[in-house]
Amino acid sequence: MIEELTMKHRTFIVTLALALTQGSAWGQMSHNHASEAACETTELRCASKVTPTFGADGTLWLAWMAGGQVLVASSGDGGHSLSPAVQVTQDKPNLDWGPDARPKIVVDRKGGIAVAFSTFRDKAFNGEVFYSRSTDGGKTFATPRPITDNAESQRFEAVGFDPEGNVFAAWLDKRNRVPVQQAGKKYDGAALFFASSRDGGATYSQATMAADNTCECCRLGLAFDPSGHPVIAFRNIFEGGVRDHAVVTFADQKTPGEVHRVSQDDWQVAACPHQGPSLSIATDGTYHVVWYTNGKARKGLFYAQSRDGGKTFSQPMPIGRPDRNPSRPYVMAGPQETEIVWKEFDGEKTSVNLITTTDAGRTWSQPRVIASTADSSDHPLLVSNGRQTYLSWMTKADGYHLQPIEGEP
Repeated sequence: MIEELTMKHRTFIVTLALALTQGSAWGQMSHNHASEAACETTELRCASKVTPTFGADGTLWLAWMAGGQVLVASSGDGGHSLSPAVQVTQDKPNLDWGPDARPKIVVDRKGGIAVAFSTFRDKAFNGEVFYSRSTDGGKTFATPRPITDNAESQRFEAVGFDPEGNVFAAWLDKRNRVPVQQAGKKYDGAALFFASSRDGGATYSQATMAADNTCECCRLGLAFDPSGHPVIAFRNIFEGGVRDHAVVTFADQKTPGEVHRVSQDDWQVAACPHQGPSLSIATDGTYHVVWYTNGKARKGLFYAQSRDGGKTFSQPMPIGRPDRNPSRPYVMAGPQETEIVWKEFDGEKTSVNLITTTDAGRTWSQPRVIASTADSSDHPLLVSNGRQTYLSWMTKADGYHLQPIEGEP
């Protein structure tokens, strides 16, 4: 189990060792100053993208891309040591390396593990989403299989276990463009598709569309409301080619609700922003959403909340310093507070900044820097074990960090 931190200002940063190799036990901490360009093996130190999750027993699980493979390992002591890495992929697939792409990993209450990732089918960036699972505690993974048999493009998958232990998956899908183009009409973007699994990720239901004409190149935000219904935040294409964010709340795993707009940013662009939203839902049902826009109405990072199940949202609140290129926001509603992190660049170093709220988003703390690097880095992510929220961040210079989020000083 992850030890609970009681000293208010204590900082705990886990940096996994430089010289460790796949299949070895990782039991020490040091800094990694190796060049990412020369690092082509599958160790965690070579990863550019790392995705964390916690199991119900407090085990930390990591999925990452390195050496052209997707790998998974776990830690039972908060990252001080890591189990031997297990390779999920076979051969050497052309993994989706896009800015908003990364492998996904979730663990159910019984320890079952579901993994999803996407690959490029061709040089035109058409993709294919694959899934795999482990039923033996991450020792082995099933051969990855396509999540749908459709031959068009699928990318930007999101997966999660609902409270009943069923897997819900969503992704962006371009299957609808073919009949539209064959009819001589223009097809914009992609469509939001979904499927579910009642056997722990062994098989998935037939893919079904939740919304058409969505932006085709941004990550999805997936969460479950207090009733266990899936909720997806995504960049939609509204009338006039405006790519603003929206949410859809499901009545159950098979029934998507109406699409509701998060904000009127008026970003009219016929291009790929490659910056999707983040969504978290508190136990009181409040939706917390953060996003990036370059619209006519507003530019930069913003936060909004909904207290009516995603039907309406509050006035957007700006995040970060506009002169420091704020980007990659992530939000998590934790047990005591809700946290937002994002990246800023001051011309010399990239910092991860944090704000928190203890009153469901009505007021927020002043921003403060909680991590920084002078080199390239992954998006900052937040992960919770149910008691404590952590920053998960991979940097080229210093390796992987797992850092507890402390309250205001």
